[in-house]
Amino acid sequence: MSYAHALVLGLVQGLTEFLPVSSSGHLILVPHVFGWPDQGLAVDAALHLGTLAALLAYFRSEIFALFSGALDRRLGVIIVLATIPGAVAGLVFGKHVETNFRAPLLIAGTTALWALVMLLADRHARPAPPPRRTHPNPGDRPDDPLEHVGWAQGIVVGIAQTLALVPGTSRSGITITTGLFAGLDRATAARYAFLLGIPITAGAGMKEALHLIRAGERVGDTGPILVALLVSFLAGWFAVWFLVNYLKRRSLLPFIIYRLALAAVIVAVWYR
Repeated sequence: MSYAHALVLGLVQGLTEFLPVSSSGHLILVPHVFGWPDQGLAVDAALHLGTLAALLAYFRSEIFALFSGALDRRLGVIIVLATIPGAVAGLVFGKHVETNFRAPLLIAGTTALWALVMLLADRHARPAPPPRRTHPNPGDRPDDPLEHVGWAQGIVVGIAQTLALVPGTSRSGITITTGLFAGLDRATAARYAFLLGIPITAGAGMKEALHLIRAGERVGDTGPILVALLVSFLAGWFAVWFLVNYLKRRSLLPFIIYRLALAAVIVAVWYR
């Protein structure tokens, strides 16, 4: 794998893993556009490690607050419980989906379908709530909107995360969309979706790493792998920062339009 290949894959994975635009829809186009072979499991594992590091870096304050008790530990329990459906679905159906659900037309269809569902959810999204204080004392910090994610809201987003196994769905897209339907505002839905993605992203990376070890697969040239890792981290961190701040004041409409255009491009490229 060349350095240019590693750079492009890192950018595509880092950005599309967290923006609600379907990473699989983009990754299926990259080899076709550039004429590159499949990058292999070693690069996939590095890319997952990079995006996991991006999530941990961006949400380091929230993670520390959960463990220290500064942020309601109930949220941590909700995240753990909400992770279970996606983890079970991945273990049971992951290999079957990877083998049988890679057709470009299917990815184009799911990319467009969930764009329309996202549009419906976005139109009914609640406005961001004003800051509230956990305690009435003037010196107390405003409480975090994440502390108001309810049990039912958190769990239903976790259940929806199982749909992200199907290529073209977008894990961030389906979880943010479900959060909006459940009554969360856009920014809180995105932050909760990303926090919920930390265990799943870690699990996916560990699974691929174990597969590499068992298969004895060579990692390849260290230089391009490190470039892919670094670029996926930087691009992933930027994507999370951008989306959380963007959704504080704006809607998902640009991403909806982009998904529909992406679906059209996939169909045009493969079925011209």
